[in-house]
Amino acid sequence: MAEIIEINEKNAQFYVHYINFDKRLDEWVTIDRFNLDEDESVTKRDEDTRVERKLTRNMKRQYNELHNVSTEIDVDNDPVQAALEKEHEEFTKVKNIQKIQFGKYEVETWYFSPYPEEYSMIDKLYICEFSLKYMKSRRTYERHRDKCTLKHPPGDEIYRSGSLSFFEVDGKKQKIYCQNLCLLAKLFLDHKTLYFDVEPFLFYVLCECDEEGCHMVGYFSKEKQSADGNNLACILTLPPHQRKGYSKILIGFSYELSKIEGKEGTPERPLSDLGKISYRSYWKNVLLDILQAHSGISIKEICKMTAIKQEDVLTTLQSLNLLKYWKGQHIISVAPKILEEHMKKQKRDEVKIDPSKIHWSPYPLSQQ
Repeated sequence: MAEIIEINEKNAQFYVHYINFDKRLDEWVTIDRFNLDEDESVTKRDEDTRVERKLTRNMKRQYNELHNVSTEIDVDNDPVQAALEKEHEEFTKVKNIQKIQFGKYEVETWYFSPYPEEYSMIDKLYICEFSLKYMKSRRTYERHRDKCTLKHPPGDEIYRSGSLSFFEVDGKKQKIYCQNLCLLAKLFLDHKTLYFDVEPFLFYVLCECDEEGCHMVGYFSKEKQSADGNNLACILTLPPHQRKGYSKILIGFSYELSKIEGKEGTPERPLSDLGKISYRSYWKNVLLDILQAHSGISIKEICKMTAIKQEDVLTTLQSLNLLKYWKGQHIISVAPKILEEHMKKQKRDEVKIDPSKIHWSPYPLSQQ
């Protein structure tokens, strides 16, 4: 079952969305792909049944600045804001770039990204894996590669363990690189709306290192000062490197930074579908390891040890059926048999962050 989103009459192609499937699978197809034997093979887009999504923090900020609205006012139900979300969804409904060349990988894109108009509606975009500069032609790309002197992200290396490395890039100091990183990420993140307002953020780029340089495999961003206690804003593992455990490494690193800061943290919502899966898996594995090693531990102690916010600890324990409500408070109820069953399902070959190899200090408030 599919719905037609847009028609290209010139090339006789149809841009379709598959019902009940993620938007990342949307694609251009020709008429021979359709089975028109049944009346409901192709349905019209029904705006009344579309999933309503709350505006992200950045879109709220833009709305507030545009209309001089106090940030203390709840505008979640504002009709103008809902219209802004609808307009954004309409504008981004069709992928403008079909695939990218990134290092040695040719990658099919998932979503729309607001690259400049002259780079839109092309079959392939060429992106330098070190500088993230984007180009339309292979010839320009090859010339750039011959001249590019960068062999790693333009920031400070704050972690190295084996072939894995983390670089911290300041959005204020490396503005163009960080904007290009956001444009690249938007090709694979549906909810991301932050493209150019990068100065309040730090970007932590995870790389695989070899003799040719440090090759980006993923990243997460973090506000220099979060009023909501978020320790992560956006997270992405590039498609060629997914299913290798890198998402949990990125998440784990964000919590190690929170431990150094002496704070409990949580990711900014909304999370993507893949982000939810990664976080739930990470929280589950961390809590099970702690419960196995420490008997009679309290929720407060778990939060202090892991830097995971209490709300996330409670929901994870509840999903594992290890939480009971007794005399007006939540307590951990660990049945050995249930714990043993959960531990059997855990992956034991996951790479974990070595905190002793992190060379990092929190962003100084004096620079805000």
